[in-house]
Amino acid sequence: MRLAVLRAAAIALAVAASSAAQATQAEEIAAGRAKAQACAVCHGPVGVATHPQAPNLAGQPMNYLIEQLKAFRAGKRRNEMMDLMARPLTDNDIEQISLWFSAIRIEATPP
Repeated sequence: MRLAVLRAAAIALAVAASSAAQATQAEEIAAGRAKAQACAVCHGPVGVATHPQAPNLAGQPMNYLIEQLKAFRAGKRRNEMMDLMARPLTDNDIEQISLWFSAIRIEATPP
């Protein structure tokens, strides 16, 4: 009986932790979306580029986006607009923005 109670408690804790993690990720995505509003002029509000020279960001892998934004911020990758946009970003800003764009789902359909 006691083992069953302990198992039930463990399962309840695991479910609660999972729910908390999902809520936290949802909050991080929402924060990234808000911060990405500055990106919308070129990359579009949902990461589909509106500027002909800007890449689509929607659906890109999070680690790739983080790496590229940090490279722009550090001056290792150069682009006049991105140099200005990335320079003030903190690591947390970069992670949240990257999480937002990577969370957008893209559907590809062959011709």
